[in-house]
Amino acid sequence: MKFNHRVGIGYDTHQLKPGGPLRLGGIDIPAEVELVGHSDADVLIHAIIDALLGAACLGDIGDHFPPTDEKYRGIDSGILLDETLNKIYAAGFDPINIDATIIAEKPKLGPFKRKIADHLASRLNLHKDCVNIKATTNEKMGFLGREEGIVAQAVALLYCK
Repeated sequence: MKFNHRVGIGYDTHQLKPGGPLRLGGIDIPAEVELVGHSDADVLIHAIIDALLGAACLGDIGDHFPPTDEKYRGIDSGILLDETLNKIYAAGFDPINIDATIIAEKPKLGPFKRKIADHLASRLNLHKDCVNIKATTNEKMGFLGREEGIVAQAVALLYCK
């Protein structure tokens, strides 16, 4: 049975290291830390990719862009998002909206949420009111509270053509 709408959930986490800037949602944020990963480690875009792929029943980010493949070393995650969109379109889906949460103690992300959302909306070919970015802390608990990493969660809604 084919339904008109599909929902997917994405989750990603990456460690932090000294450096900067911090790349989230394709935007460089001034910070004294950066994310560690095989690609550019954009934890937010990775969670969105997983949400999109999940909604379309196309597996996950590791299936399509494995960290063992050297061609993805240091790649801009925006390119992976573009490739994911092509896969979504080819499977007969269009994104409707994205809702995502970034969990990090520092830096404070409030001033950057709208800029990130607008950038992602443009990249996803969505109206800016169809991408929502939230930011919260982990109340100083666990590895997030110790500022060892950042987590992102995303939900994607797709329309089946």
